Amino acid sequence: MDQSPEAPKQPPTAKEIAARFREKITGPNREYEPGEQLPAARKLAKELGVQLMTVQSAFGQLRDEGLVLTQQGRGTFVRDPSVPLGSEPGSSPAFSALAAELSTIHEGLRLLGERLDRLERLVGSETPPSS
Repeated sequence: MDQSPEAPKQPPTAKEIAARFREKITGPNREYEPGEQLPAARKLAKELGVQLMTVQSAFGQLRDEGLVLTQQGRGTFVRDPSVPLGSEPGSSPAFSALAAELSTIHEGLRLLGERLDRLERLVGSETPPSS
């Protein structure tokens, strides 16, 4: 009995779907530019023969990597890398939280620098003890 050399093809995993789109977004033969919309998750799930959750998970991976933005009711779009992470609508909540935390740290460092400047002026204005 002859068996076909090809095994039945398994549907892609979320990780594999994410890898395909990552290549289409960042690879040398880029298919998607910043601002362009990715295919609708429902349509893509149907085309690939996977559950909607699988595509949503793949797009979530890309969002968490900062490559795409998901806008409720509008779709998933390639993120413009020149715009600071976490500042645009649809940013990953993780990136938004990180951006807020970094802003707080930056402000704290600025205030610390001001205090150090004042301290240096105070210490520098004192005359050294005579021998």
